[in-house]
Order: sequence, then structure tokens, then C-alpha cells
Amino acid sequence: MARTPTGTIHSVATVLAAAKTVTGITNAAEATVSVLAHGYGVGDIVLIFSGWGRLNARAFKVKSVTTDAFVLAKANTSNVELFSPGGGAGSVQKVTTWVDLDRTMNHSSSGGDAKTVNVKFIESDVEIVLNDGFTAVQRTFEMDADMIDTPAYDALKTLSDTDAFTVVRRRAKSGAVSLVPAKVSFNEEETLTEGSAVTVKGTFNAQNISTRYGA
Repeated sequence: MARTPTGTIHSVATVLAAAKTVTGITNAAEATVSVLAHGYGVGDIVLIFSGWGRLNARAFKVKSVTTDAFVLAKANTSNVELFSPGGGAGSVQKVTTWVDLDRTMNHSSSGGDAKTVNVKFIESDVEIVLNDGFTAVQRTFEMDADMIDTPAYDALKTLSDTDAFTVVRRRAKSGAVSLVPAKVSFNEEETLTEGSAVTVKGTFNAQNISTRYGA
């Protein structure tokens, strides 16, 4: 069923717990991550840093747990050509604090599109097109300038000033969720447009692709 953006809540992670060592990650439709006595629970959001580039700097929900391992919902590492067995070790951090971004508007996204390269071999009259990955994802938005000194405004300013890793969570009214690791650029210069609210601008510079979960 189609939905509109109305009612969508954006949040940023302002506190990540201390990193824990990942000793291994399985090749599976939903990867199992080995971390000694991790203490995580079902539904926690974690940020993975992995020797697998396609999994590095990705955010996921924890689907199930045992004492020394947990499953990442929708983390498909089953392709051993893309995820070399034994190569996924690294670290993981749990998001412990979220701040909702109130009174934002004009959200837009760019990037995530396929990149291509045109190639023509000397013996051929016709070019061919090769896939060459995807463009970087960037999200922009505006915030009511009078949100200054609120938790949301302060969170964006601090994340921007420190160039810290965060996770951006987007929750639709339907219950659908998307997660993307990002760094924040926050521009406090006021935009004054006749007939419109005075705003400041923010940008989320994604550090990998989004992970999406249905309602």
C-alpha cells in the first residue's frame, strides 16, 4: 500500500556504546555475529565495522541473541564471492541514545544511483556499458531556526562539530524503518525567505547504504 511522508519521524544516534570485538561473522541469509558476552537484546540497533567492505559501516536491527552471538536482521552475507569466508571480523557498537529531530521540513535525498562506465574495445564499433558501483547517498533537510538550544538542535550541532559517526533512523507512520550510518553537516546560517519560516540547514552524508525494514 502506498504511503506519504507525513508523520515520518527522523532521529539521530547521539551515543554509541563502547566498541566490542567481533571475532567472526557467518555467511548466511541473515548473518550471525560472534561477540563474547555482548549483552545485546532483540530489537537493538547496532553499527557494524567489518573486514567485509559491503558490510562495513552498516546499521542493522538485532533479530535474535545467544550469550556470545546475535543475528543481524536482513544482513545477507551468503554470497561467498562477495563475502570471503572468515573475513568479516571487526567491531560493533550499539546505539544507546536517540534524539528525535522535531520541526524539520523539506527533506530530500540524492545518490544511491548506479554508476556506469562506457567502454569501447578497439575491434568493436559499439560501446558497451559496465556497472561501476553506486553514487554516495546524501540527505538534506531544513529545521526551524527557533529550535536553537533544544536537544535536537544541539545534537545536530555536536555531531557536526565533532564529525562523529551516527545512525540516522527514519520511522514512517506505518511503522516502516530505515537506518543509515552517516556523518552530519549542520549549517546554522539562517535562511530568510519572505512568506516562509526562518530555517537552518542540515545534511546527512551517508557512510554506506540504508537498511530498510517493513512495517
